[in-house]
Amino acid sequence: MQITPFPSPNFGERRGAAQPDLIVLHYTAMQSCDAARDRLCDPAFEVSAHYLIGRDGACLRLVEEDKRAWHAGAGRWGDVVDVNSRSIGIELDNDGASPFSAPQMATLEALLPEVMRRWGIPPARVIGHSDMAPARKIDPGPRFDWRRLALQGLSVWPEPAAPGDLYADLARFGYDPEAPREAVLAAFRARFRPGADGSADAEDAGLAADLAARFAVDRTGALT
Repeated sequence: MQITPFPSPNFGERRGAAQPDLIVLHYTAMQSCDAARDRLCDPAFEVSAHYLIGRDGACLRLVEEDKRAWHAGAGRWGDVVDVNSRSIGIELDNDGASPFSAPQMATLEALLPEVMRRWGIPPARVIGHSDMAPARKIDPGPRFDWRRLALQGLSVWPEPAAPGDLYADLARFGYDPEAPREAVLAAFRARFRPGADGSADAEDAGLAADLAARFAVDRTGALT
């Protein structure tokens, strides 16, 4: 896999000497990869990511991994509330409605193990923008194949289990317990039950119970 440096000026130091222990996946929702690249490198917009992967599979490194890119914004995963300081951000050139291309997915599947190995990031901490900001964001959306990543050990996937307390279990997995419940349900379903609609049901609760049992986020530390 070839990675082309294309430095963005939009970055800073990770606060409190933090190191990344999350990977956040996004889609660009722009007309082209070039347009997304220009936006992520424009100081006027104050946004960036560590990597941008085009539909053709080309990968740009916009911000060095040890620096704080500006991709996540307000949100939370478990006890992490400054997600930018604790994460690597990867943008995927996609409009949100189209399938993710085979070359793009191949590059992502080559990049993720390298990043995870460098920083000791486990599969359960590879998340979507919608996971950490369910009231604000919907990317990478229901067209993104999370199960495909999970089968390669690059993310996680739930199995049916006895239903528990749906929202308590989703909070144990990492979702913000203070976010609107309808937004959390939508984010959870977009990732793990794409196409599901209506009120929360026993299948939702069973999948959430399995996520909480096997992949509970570490909530033992102080908020950071």
